[in-house]
Amino acid sequence: MNTLTRIGAAAGAAALLGAGAAMPAQAHDGHHHGGSGAGAGAAVAVHPGSTLGFAKVRELNGSDAWGVATVHLKGQKADVRLSAFGLVRNAPHAMHFHAGARGTCPTGAADSNDDGFVSVSEGHPFYGDIVTSLTTSGDTSPASGLAIDRFPTAPRGRITYHRTITVDPAAAAAIRAGNAVLVVHGVDKNGSGAYDGPVVSDLDPSLPMEATAPAGCGTVRALLRY
Repeated sequence: MNTLTRIGAAAGAAALLGAGAAMPAQAHDGHHHGGSGAGAGAAVAVHPGSTLGFAKVRELNGSDAWGVATVHLKGQKADVRLSAFGLVRNAPHAMHFHAGARGTCPTGAADSNDDGFVSVSEGHPFYGDIVTSLTTSGDTSPASGLAIDRFPTAPRGRITYHRTITVDPAAAAAIRAGNAVLVVHGVDKNGSGAYDGPVVSDLDPSLPMEATAPAGCGTVRALLRY
């Protein structure tokens, strides 16, 4: 069984990411594009009763990942746009909104066991539980936290994502408060071009740490409220 198949089989490990801590969200009609395309910095219309959030994604775990995201929230409907670069090419990348902790991203100092990775668990005190899974289709609740077949891959190391979804109340509150955290997972620490290596994932020991370790992180700051 290859690594990507085992990632899909490990979906039950999403509970360790906080899957049980939030009410499920229902996916709303939307769309997604992988690879090159319009940037996440594209203009988003702001309407009365709306919040416009912005996140600058910075690298974690020695990845070259970086990017920008906008979130236009009205009620519980969120229009999410993300452009991310420097990712593991042609590999799936789980992406989530997290909330319920400090509303910040960890640094390398969070690697408390000195294994060379800031793991999901080590980052949890900073960004908290999953409140939204940024899948390309279907369910967007925490239960889809490791639904790897429904997360984007990164042709040429780039993801361009756009989807309109309905988020749960916890996610909506965090976005409005300016302390939701966007995390993109999947790194290639050893430069092999694939998820492998001797360090195992803290979510499932059958997986390499590279498959689940955070690659990029950014707090969603609320820029405008109307």
